[in-house]
Formats: sequence, C-alpha cells, structure tokens
Amino acid sequence: MQQRSLSRRSVLASATVVAAGATGVVGVAATPAVARKRDDRLKKIISRMSVEAKIGQLFVPYFYGTSATSPNQFDQERNLAELGVRTLAELIAKYHIGGVIYFSGWANNIQDPHQIADLTNGVQRASLALPTPIPSLISIDQEHGANVRIGSGATQLPGAMALGAGRSLSDARAAGRISGTELAALGIHQNFAPVADVNVNPANPIINVRSFGADARDVGRMVAAQVTGYQQAGVVACAKHFPGHGDTGEDSHTGLPVITHTREEWERIDAPPFRAAIAAGVDSIMTAHLQVPALDPSNDPATLSPTILQGVLRGELGFDGVIVTDALNMRGVRTKYGDDRVPVLALKAGADQLLFPPNIDVAYHGVLAAVRAGEITEARLDESVLRILRLKDKAGLLDGSPYVSAKQVDRVVGARKHLNEAARIAERTTTLLVNQRETLPLRRKQKKLLVVGASPAFPTDSTRTTVPELARAFDELGYSTTRLATGRTPDAAAIDAAVAAARGRDAVVVTTDNVNATSAQRTLVARLLATGVPVIHLAVRNPYDIAHLPGVRASLVSYCWTEVELRAAARVIAGRVEPRGKLPVPIQRADDPAKVLFRAGHGLSYCD
Repeated sequence: MQQRSLSRRSVLASATVVAAGATGVVGVAATPAVARKRDDRLKKIISRMSVEAKIGQLFVPYFYGTSATSPNQFDQERNLAELGVRTLAELIAKYHIGGVIYFSGWANNIQDPHQIADLTNGVQRASLALPTPIPSLISIDQEHGANVRIGSGATQLPGAMALGAGRSLSDARAAGRISGTELAALGIHQNFAPVADVNVNPANPIINVRSFGADARDVGRMVAAQVTGYQQAGVVACAKHFPGHGDTGEDSHTGLPVITHTREEWERIDAPPFRAAIAAGVDSIMTAHLQVPALDPSNDPATLSPTILQGVLRGELGFDGVIVTDALNMRGVRTKYGDDRVPVLALKAGADQLLFPPNIDVAYHGVLAAVRAGEITEARLDESVLRILRLKDKAGLLDGSPYVSAKQVDRVVGARKHLNEAARIAERTTTLLVNQRETLPLRRKQKKLLVVGASPAFPTDSTRTTVPELARAFDELGYSTTRLATGRTPDAAAIDAAVAAARGRDAVVVTTDNVNATSAQRTLVARLLATGVPVIHLAVRNPYDIAHLPGVRASLVSYCWTEVELRAAARVIAGRVEPRGKLPVPIQRADDPAKVLFRAGHGLSYCD
C-alpha cells in the first residue's frame, strides 16, 4: 500500500500542535500555555464544523466487512440491513462519523495485519473526504488474554489476571508498550484497555480474568503501568469500567447489575485503580452500565448518571479526558430508555464518545433532535468534540498523514523481539498451586503424555483449540503426546475414552475451563486420578477451578488459553522454567466459601 498525503491540508494545518503534540506520546501533559494554544487551534476546526459534523464526531459505530469500500456481498447486505448503507465509507459520509471500532469474528473486520492496515487506510480516506476532513480515531478491544480481537500475525500477550499473577510492573508496562506499538503500526490509536475493575467476586461472569486481581492497590499499580505502556507507544489507553464492575454476579450485556458497595467500600475497593489511571495520565475512561446506589440513588445506570460522571469522575476524581460509554447496544443501558434517548442522556450525563449504538440512525437523529430542541446546547457538543480532537492530536492524527504503510506493518507487527518478550513475560505468570509428592516437574523418563480435557477455541481463531495446541507445545519440547478434547461438558462416553487413553501413558495433563459444583469436568478429573497415572491439572482460565477438584496432586493456572500462555505452561510443567506466578485473587473452599483454600499471593516454585 502507498502512503498518501492529507487532503485539504489547510484545515488540518490549523490543528498542528507544538510541544505536547510533537512528543508523539499520548498522555503527556502540556504546559498551560501550550494547552491553550493547542485548544485555540482545535477550536478553529470546531468553528468550521456543522452541527451534524459535530454530532458525528461523537459516535463510534460498528460495521461489517474487511474493507471500507468493498466488503463482500454478505457483509454489504448486513450493513444495509442494520446500518442503512452498504459500506463503511458510506456510513462515515452519511453521519460524519469521527471514529469506528474493529471487531473480529461476527463483524468480520479482522483477518490479518496487512488487511487491517488496508482497512485503516480506507477509513481515513473516507474521513478525509468529509466536508471537514478530520481523520478517524480507530478503536479496538485488544485486552489480550481472554479478550483478543487481533490474533494471527500479531503478538499475543498474557491477559490482565496473568500479569497480576506475575506481579511485575515492568512486565505490565512492557505488555502495554508492545501491544500499543503494534496497534499504532496498524493505524489503531485507541485501545479499550486496561480493565480497572477489582475482581472481588469469583462468580463474576463478565470481568473475572480480565481483571488484574482482587487487591485494589495492586490492581491500581498494574493499571497505571499498562496505561503508561500504551500511551508511551502513542495509543490512547482507556481504563474501564467506571465506577467499577468487579463485584457483580450479573453481566451488563444481558441485564442491569447493581453494585451494593457502600460509599466507603467503593472508595476502598473500586476507586483506587481509576485514581491510579488518572494519576498516570490516562486519556480516556469507559463507563459501566450498572447501578451504584451509594453513588447515585436515582437507579439510572452509571453511563447515564450526571452524579457519577460529572460529580464523581470529573468533580471528585478530577478527570478531564474523554469519557466513552460502554457499548450502547448492551441491555444494561437499555432497560429504562429508548435507543433514541440513551445517547442523549449519556451526553447530558457527561460522556463524550458514544460507542456501538444499536441503531446508528436512531441514535444520531436522537441527538440531533435534542440539539435542535435546545435540550443539548451546541456549546455542550463543542466540549466533547474538543476533548475528542485533543485525543486525535495526541495520537498524531492531526499533524501529518494518518495512513499506515505495509513496510511499517512488516517491521513492527509480530516482530521477533516482541514475541520473545511476550514468551518471557508469560513464563513469569504461570502459577503452581499444588505440587504434592514432587509430581512436577516431569521427570526425564516421563515422555509419553496424554493431553485431555476442556479445549476452548482461541479467542480469534476457532480452528485452533486448547488441547491440540497444548499437545503441540509438548511435542516441540520432545514429548510424545496423545490428545483428546473432551470439552467443558464431557459425557460418559468421552470420560471413558479419556480413561482408556490414559493407560500406558507416563503422565496425564488435564485442562479445565470454569469448573463448578455440578460440572462433568469434576468427574473426568476424578476418573483420571483413579487410574493411578500421574495427573497434572491445568486451569486454562479461572484459578478458582481447583476448589472443585479434591485429590489433585499437581495443579497450575495459566489464566487463559492463548498460545503464549499454553506454551509457557508446557515449559513450566516440563521443568524448562520455574513457576513464578502468585495468585492475584484468593480462592475460597467450594464446601465452605467463608474459608480460604489458597490466599492471594500463594504460588509454589520447584524449590519449595
């Protein structure tokens, strides 16, 4: 692909910012004089914008297809049915869109790094063809671990809870820097990470291993480190989900959770990571679609609460960056108001970016109607547009070309030095919980292995699943492996097959994924233990699985099932590296949750 110079450079030239903008580092604070000069220049751009263009800058919609101008026929039809246009370029033109978000899987936006770069350049060409040509701020959810959008070709890194187990601020910062560097090379300049929620509820269905852990101060330190890493790489970090989604048993995608913390508990448990992110210079914070009566008794979700967004986040915590809503298609924000009113109320509450409206036409015209009726003033629009333009400026989008090159993609994305550093980080996160009778590391004579159990698909590639990938990692270490994926709900026939396959093996590595009191995975593990063959248990997601697996003599946690974490776990099991991870959450006993089975900070080494 070729880089193009900006069109209508006269408009963009007025946004050129010295000092802070010239550093190329998102989050670096400008001096008051420089900040005023920057804002004066950005306000000149805003003064040339129509109301319609200003509203468009606020929205960050989804779309279908791998190309901005020529998606396949199926994706064109989906765009037409849901967005009213056939292509992303048409969507940008129709609604003056200021930013988009990329998704893998269902949206079919992501295939490989070069395709992403081509898509990005198509987005920017469409944005620069607008009457006021302002590049798009392209966003993504690339948290790593269990929540990954870009898989093949890019460096995979341990997720938040794995990094929490590693307890290394430098590793957390490095992971953010590596990820941010690769995203920037692809033209993606806003990442909705890190998660700042404190996972104090083991039954949390939506946060869980996406959190760094259960200790607010530790989570805060890790969040600040990741914010620094991302923003040093020139990518806008986004701490989420304010005011805290860590203590809920309900998923805000499907309902409206209620956080019952008192104000004192909120200050002690939920607030510290957001305070730490703000102190680290985070440039955006995402809201949560949940009720927090101790902060706002109105029963409105935080996303729509002026008390929480303006009073607490801006007033008490002093955050003046961009507030972005969580996805507006989620049930948690749609329980009380229609889709035309939700974006209006979010803006009135203090939000700036409106993410993923379920119907862009309804949402856009809802805001336009509110402005025309005087419910939202143009001055209020200008506040949010100014904050968004500041982000674009800090990300380097308003001072030079927003296009990316194939050469830069080849040089940066999935670079060998990134892959090697990711592997080393992952080795420091694998956690050994149980090691009775020195079951681990495997002895030299234990060469014939059975790898069996739950086999979730890789987050971005359903053709690659846990059991075969883990077996392949052992094969590369010189083992002879038999592999048998029995799934999360193995039936009697699958369990019998696993027991039969264990015969004649020197050891069995059994993977589990979200074990509970009624899980058939418990039966699988118990039957394998009864064979007398040494059994090594690996929880490939939740560390809490071990509470439901009595009798296991060796148990580890990888916190996710991506390739980098599975390979690290294999190296630990084989004794090629020492296990160094320490639990970032406590694990309660399954039969008596009031008692702790393993305290936070527990983690064995082979020297213990």
